Amino acid sequence: MIDLKLIENESSELNEHIDSAMDKVIKHFEHELASVRTGRANTAMVEDIIVSCYEGSTHMPLKNIATLSAPDARMIVIQPWDKATLPDVEKAIFNSDVGITPANDGNLIRLQLPEMSGTRREELIKVLHKKLEDSKIGVRNVRKDFHNFIRDAERKKTISEDFSRRLNDLLQKITDQHIKKVEEMSDKKEKELRPN
Repeated sequence: MIDLKLIENESSELNEHIDSAMDKVIKHFEHELASVRTGRANTAMVEDIIVSCYEGSTHMPLKNIATLSAPDARMIVIQPWDKATLPDVEKAIFNSDVGITPANDGNLIRLQLPEMSGTRREELIKVLHKKLEDSKIGVRNVRKDFHNFIRDAERKKTISEDFSRRLNDLLQKITDQHIKKVEEMSDKKEKELRPN
């Protein structure tokens, strides 16, 4: 952690530490959101699929061996840089949990996303809300760790009670900003899941 005594007159260093810790939670949430299929094509759905190519001698994420694009709302196009890897890419997609059968035309692979049912949309919204709650808990846990750190410093008399109060106010303000950010991200994803 940091020495609060050294920053008694300057809380920006603490601010950076709190932001950094909470930003890790948000980055994880962003990654989680990308994995929630909305019925709208997104290359993030497939980019981290590991492809075993060149007779199993190389294992790489799909994004490192192919150009990925989403030309329309329900299609993902994968064009391997080396056509020899096309069957390996097809096999990796087929064996992944994407749940879409790849269509290989000899040059590239197309993934046609099926139309999503209302029931499936509702299930995904529940998953989204669970991921949102987990992220809020993650942000609050960071707040709790810093709060305990500040409280312990005050008990040990390394910082004043007044400074402790100011730091806790700052901590709450940063926490509220990060909670709002994950809620906005979740709302945006939920709008993608809800039919127009």
